[in-house]
Amino acid sequence: MRKMMLLMAGLLLLTACQETLEERCAREAREYSRKNCPAPIAKGVRIDSLSFDKVTHTLTYSYSLEGVIDDSTVIHQNDPTELMLQQLKNATAMKPYKEAGYNFQYIYYSTKDKGKKLFEATFQEKDYR
Repeated sequence: MRKMMLLMAGLLLLTACQETLEERCAREAREYSRKNCPAPIAKGVRIDSLSFDKVTHTLTYSYSLEGVIDDSTVIHQNDPTELMLQQLKNATAMKPYKEAGYNFQYIYYSTKDKGKKLFEATFQEKDYR
């Protein structure tokens, strides 16, 4: 009987220590930003941060653009929305978050005009399913 109670107590402790998907997502976003940001990801594109809003279930990727692509006219002429959506649909690393119906937001800022938002796209579950 005592062994059974110890086993049950151990199982309860193990299940109590597991983090929720929201907690995991927030932790992974913080760790990624702390360890990897800012970092160049392509010519003229730098990721500045990754964050997660638990209330809206939104993963936000913030980027800075420089050089030729640091221009809202250039961005809007090439309308990256559909390409970004296809990349999100094909991203296997995002599977748990997509299955949970999380939102994904991508914000691009200018390097030459500090703080100027050049482009923003937010995808909801209805977009990527």
